[in-house]
Amino acid sequence: IYIYWNANQHHKIPHFHAYYAEHIAAFDLQGNLLIGQMPKRAKNLIKIWSLEKRNELVYAWKCAEEVKIVPFIEGLK
Repeated sequence: IYIYWNANQHHKIPHFHAYYAEHIAAFDLQGNLLIGQMPKRAKNLIKIWSLEKRNELVYAWKCAEEVKIVPFIEGLK
């Protein structure tokens, strides 16, 4: 899971990118698939993770917008 920020682009929807084997996708901060493909099991785990980490994701997105260091967010246990 990654949050990228490019100051030259205006991101309309806060989102993160997920990589799993050969699959690449972008999800909103609620874990909804925006673009790309992801196996169903991985997509379900990403959804659960994003809901559990919602506040941390919002904070990480704000840090990225302000060009600050984006904090590490733990995975599922």
